[in-house]
Amino acid sequence: MAGKVMHVVQYDSYGSGAAGLKYVEVPVPTPKKDEVLLKLEATNTNPIDWKIQKGMLRPLLPTKFPFIPTIDVGGEVVEVGSNVKSFKAGDKVVAMLNALNGGGLAEYAVANESLTVPRPAEVSTAEGAGLTALQALVNPAEVKLDGIGPRKNILVTAASGGVGHYAVQLAKLGNTHVTATCGACNIDFVKSLGADEVLDYKTPEGATLKSPSGPKYDAVIHYTIGIPWSTFEPNLSSSGKVIDITPGVSAMWTFVVKKLTFSKKQLVPLVLIPKKENLELIVGLVKEGKLKTVIDSKFPLSKADDAWIRSIDGHATGKIVVEPLL
Repeated sequence: MAGKVMHVVQYDSYGSGAAGLKYVEVPVPTPKKDEVLLKLEATNTNPIDWKIQKGMLRPLLPTKFPFIPTIDVGGEVVEVGSNVKSFKAGDKVVAMLNALNGGGLAEYAVANESLTVPRPAEVSTAEGAGLTALQALVNPAEVKLDGIGPRKNILVTAASGGVGHYAVQLAKLGNTHVTATCGACNIDFVKSLGADEVLDYKTPEGATLKSPSGPKYDAVIHYTIGIPWSTFEPNLSSSGKVIDITPGVSAMWTFVVKKLTFSKKQLVPLVLIPKKENLELIVGLVKEGKLKTVIDSKFPLSKADDAWIRSIDGHATGKIVVEPLL
């Protein structure tokens, strides 16, 4: 596809929110020997995307400008690199792009073969991404998704969002008691995902994060902002962990302090290390009906700024999807 151009949405600096997004044309990327070129059909806009733009993850994810955001994508293979053996043109896939390079708000994107998996007909293009929730649960939280192992008490914040609604469902595949927080309008929705207890985060009770039935949390899957460590600490078990999915400077400072003081209660900044087998697991769970994907809203690429605003607003119920509509 040499010489062909595509429409993308990018930003040139930190800050500015939706107003900083620019609609431009750039050359269609050429896949390297271990990459596939995808004609994109959908990408998910997650809070981590606008937090990267805001500079909140700068210590972990330094951004090279101009930057095309989003990394969870689905589409059709149109070209493969010389070493690619698993895919051919015409294959339908879901993939996770390199977080440092982004590329999802575009008509085409390149993905590494090792982070690309076939998409069964039973799984829609927007349903393949859930690696963040999965990794938080199976690694630092140590939840076994086959239901075996010691029972754990889990708290999921922002449980009605694109990652949170996956985290609740995945946690309940394990031997867990799940407490969740969300807005009042989403309490019934989060209960329908399997949460044992749901707190309205705007109430005095919700603000304390204390489980109504009393157990301390072995792990917190934390995907919102503005909650200090002092709120989490009294609610944690003796070796409880807060797994911060979008850690900023204050979270990194707390992480260091807890390490230096040998505290058994830890704040763990989640550094996403994607694995193909995890992406395959997510796709398989969706196909089998064990994991439900809820779509909050869909926007064409030409309205990506509206998707950005919807995400920043913080009241999405499920995933916010952007479709190139080629």
